[in-house]
Amino acid sequence: MSEKNPEGKRTARERLAVEREKQKSAERRRRALIVGASVACVLGLAAVIGVIAANAGGHKGGEKAGPVVAPSGALGKDSLAIPVGKDGAKSTLTVWEDFRCPACQAFETAYRPTLHELTDSGKLRIEYHLVTLIDGNLGGSGSLRAANAAACAQDAGKFRDYHDVLYRNQPKETDDAYGSDAKLVALAGKVPGLNTAAFGKCVDDGTHTSWVVKSNKAFQTGGFTGTPTVLLGGKNIYEDRTMTPAKLKQMVEDAAK
Repeated sequence: MSEKNPEGKRTARERLAVEREKQKSAERRRRALIVGASVACVLGLAAVIGVIAANAGGHKGGEKAGPVVAPSGALGKDSLAIPVGKDGAKSTLTVWEDFRCPACQAFETAYRPTLHELTDSGKLRIEYHLVTLIDGNLGGSGSLRAANAAACAQDAGKFRDYHDVLYRNQPKETDDAYGSDAKLVALAGKVPGLNTAAFGKCVDDGTHTSWVVKSNKAFQTGGFTGTPTVLLGGKNIYEDRTMTPAKLKQMVEDAAK
């Protein structure tokens, strides 16, 4: 027995040493997993931040958006409205719109001749507010970039014509074709005198990107639910199913008497 006992003690010590080594190995694996998970979380967070920055930033690969630069002649609170028509008009139509929005295109197509007639005659002024609703819903940057380009056209005194060109050439809602600055500059060729070096630089630089972002935030905080939102005397006439171009014309002409 005296000879077997030391052997038993050695075996017990060896088993204990093996068990401790297993525990150490398990602890090392656990720590490695924790570190790996932490790195993954940091990388995941960085990826999320990168996506947010790319969407919120301006042009040139999502670099940080610049200062808020309102287009020439913008008016209203925070200079977020682009006016079309004469200052002395008795009626003002406020339009919140998105250049990727099919309903906005339908409204513009149906009402364009009447709106042109009323603004040209001095009876109506339209205040356009540009938003990026479709970008937010479907992804992409076409709403933002088209709005920036329209603001650049305002700088050149060509907003209404370019505005109409954008709607006449509007891609399908799911097609982010207006996410291409080259496409937006090419469309400027349809407006006489607009496709200049200054316009192209304004579009490429995203000069009014932050202004568009601010306009979109005003839309969100204003309690509006969709585009187009068309206000006359504070009432959303787009929601009035009885409204027609002829009825709108009559309302504006009555107010001008």
